[in-house]
Amino acid sequence: MRKLRLHGFNNLTKTLSFNIYDICYAKTARHRKEYIEYIDEAYNAERLTQILTEVSNIIGANILNIAHQDYDPQGASVTMLISEEPVLSEEDLANVERPGPLPDAVVAHLDKSHITVHTYPESHPDGGISTFRADIDVSTCGRISPLRALNFLIHSFESDILTIDYRVRGFTRDVKGKKHFIDHKINSIQNFMSRDTRNRYQMIDVNVYQEHSFHTKMILKEFDLDNYLFGTGVEELSGKEEKEIRKRLQKEMMEIFYGRNITKL
Repeated sequence: MRKLRLHGFNNLTKTLSFNIYDICYAKTARHRKEYIEYIDEAYNAERLTQILTEVSNIIGANILNIAHQDYDPQGASVTMLISEEPVLSEEDLANVERPGPLPDAVVAHLDKSHITVHTYPESHPDGGISTFRADIDVSTCGRISPLRALNFLIHSFESDILTIDYRVRGFTRDVKGKKHFIDHKINSIQNFMSRDTRNRYQMIDVNVYQEHSFHTKMILKEFDLDNYLFGTGVEELSGKEEKEIRKRLQKEMMEIFYGRNITKL
């Protein structure tokens, strides 16, 4: 691909935002409490900092500042300010429409950038459904796209449902003064995911190409009830209980995936 000769710094802002959801059924109040405690420990501020540090390594950023906080009664947040490091190769900087590493060392050219994550563990007061949501934003200003970190982030959380948005904002100028509103090819966020991810999830795209805005929703194709039970197993349930719990879980997942309340399943 022909190198774009710019006038000054590439100041296109590229933002990758996504929500991930993990759903489970916790039968008793004690099980629901234990699920929240488990999630809070598994994804505390220290662990989230480690994950975002790996994201920073993947996109070749220099971490300027880290702010992190565990909340009472639950949840955590991490915010990183990042800046550029020296560029090693044009191949590393190429925003080719293909999956990024899992993870691999990639050096990029960044400035005025940040990475954030916030977590929201919660339980349904009556239905026994518990959910864990994490909101993640990776925003860069420079030549590389944060989509390079998408594979690593998806595999770091292994979630049931994901909603992903990618948007390129602003413009940069070439040496002739012509504006460029995007500097790399993209038809779908899916093209930046590994094959195993695309095989595991059912996906829907809603893309507005003229606005350089891309949206992908993902939900696991396979549903194994044993993977969604916390504190109990399928063998401990009666046939009636198993049917009811399966219905509740699938309703919860469909409501999150489609973004609306569903009266009947």
